[in-house]
Amino acid sequence: MTRIFSLLAFAFISIAAFANEPRNIIHLWEGTSVNNKSVTLEVFLPDSVPADKTPAMIVCPGGSYSWHDYEVEGTDVAKWLSKNGIAAFVLKYRVQGVFNFITHARLIVPGNHHPHMLQDGQRAIQYVREHADEYNIDINKVGAIGFSAGGHLVMSLAEFFSTDFLKPLGIVSKVSLRPDFIAPIYPVVTMSEKVCHTRSRRALLGEYGKFRKSLRDSLSLERHVPSDCPPVFLVNCKDDPIVKYQNSELLDSALTEKGIKHTYIQYQTGGHGFGASDVKGTAECRQWKQRFLEWLKEINN
Repeated sequence: MTRIFSLLAFAFISIAAFANEPRNIIHLWEGTSVNNKSVTLEVFLPDSVPADKTPAMIVCPGGSYSWHDYEVEGTDVAKWLSKNGIAAFVLKYRVQGVFNFITHARLIVPGNHHPHMLQDGQRAIQYVREHADEYNIDINKVGAIGFSAGGHLVMSLAEFFSTDFLKPLGIVSKVSLRPDFIAPIYPVVTMSEKVCHTRSRRALLGEYGKFRKSLRDSLSLERHVPSDCPPVFLVNCKDDPIVKYQNSELLDSALTEKGIKHTYIQYQTGGHGFGASDVKGTAECRQWKQRFLEWLKEINN
């Protein structure tokens, strides 16, 4: 019961904070058949306008596909990116919801599940590319970074871009839905193997969909790396107590087998959920931020 009350209190505080804080918010589905006001992009642009157009990153916070760790893995990441000259857009994608997570209501009301999250991700890529001039963004340097379940989402965007999840909604995209680079940080990867993060699987596939082998296999990312997958920057920690470290090893092996340009860094310490924090995790794992900036500069030169 204590855990339930803590989660409810967290949800209430988060809602109150959003209500009182002015934000540069884009409602992605406004004016469409979806018309879901909960799906948003929060915009963080570099303070100074550079002479050249900037890269852009769509930021996907984690939360087991059930909630969003919106500050540590969302706005904090975006602020760090914008300080380093990168336009950042925090995506609040559809999730199962805290109430469904902590109660058995999910057995009756399934809430959000696949492909809702992928639709939100593709819509975010479409929006950023279609407004690239407005934000001084290089349309050919639009990537995505995600954490934990958000890492699964951004890697899904990299693997399944050839399937237009917007088309069945009556939305025609005039820009590419393929991200130019991807950074899954301590990501959920497999939906089929024993090292699966079962909480994320249940939320993504649904209470009953999680039992369907074909559905589990279809969203196990180690099984679907395409030959034209964009470059990947992959990070995790060996001592991660939430998402087993073998998830990232499975993805690294699949990327290597397909010959995809990628960098894989496995730290011994750091755990899970450190995002772009300067205090969470360990000094070892917090090196990822500098390594990422160096990697992004390297692949974009």
